[in-house]
Amino acid sequence: MKKVLLLLANGFETYEASVFIDVIGWNLIDGDGSTRLFTCGIQKEVNTTFSQKVVVDYLIEEVDVNLFDALAIPGGFEEYNYYEDAYSEQFVSIIRKFNAQDKTIASVCVAALPIGKSGILKNRNATTYKVGKVRQQTLKNYGANVINEPIVTDRNVISSWNPSTAIDVAFLLLELLTSKNNTQHIREIMGFERKNT
Repeated sequence: MKKVLLLLANGFETYEASVFIDVIGWNLIDGDGSTRLFTCGIQKEVNTTFSQKVVVDYLIEEVDVNLFDALAIPGGFEEYNYYEDAYSEQFVSIIRKFNAQDKTIASVCVAALPIGKSGILKNRNATTYKVGKVRQQTLKNYGANVINEPIVTDRNVISSWNPSTAIDVAFLLLELLTSKNNTQHIREIMGFERKNT
């Protein structure tokens, strides 16, 4: 079983998290059955953007990185204090641990920023939210080579520039964990691509 850890900061964007939950879950039930997703955070109860509440499976300090195959991180809103958790030492430390084992780290939108803060993107290609250029400049300040593309992969790290890319990041993660054919099957049964007739 391939296990994905969904790392949630207070103020995370619900849609950006939900794509990982759905794609990995659909694969468990209707795909090759080889993936399962678990959630974690600094607190047991994590607030989303727009003030919904989620109870996570694990606190960060309970996570054994050796038991997981990939890390997924949704972005979030500054107005909901996303960066307080996302920039904390606990949060960036677990990112470093996944990177040290060369495990896939998939991020959406501003989730590239805590990855940058962790130090693992120095001299590596990445992208993040592009509107206003503030977030891209922050990522550059962390030493990343910012590429103005919707999705950028450099070795084990996937980054993307806004919520519209989230579903494709989730499918890319599934492809890396399973296969292209299996991922295509999940895309089709979820309705994201029509079957060729």
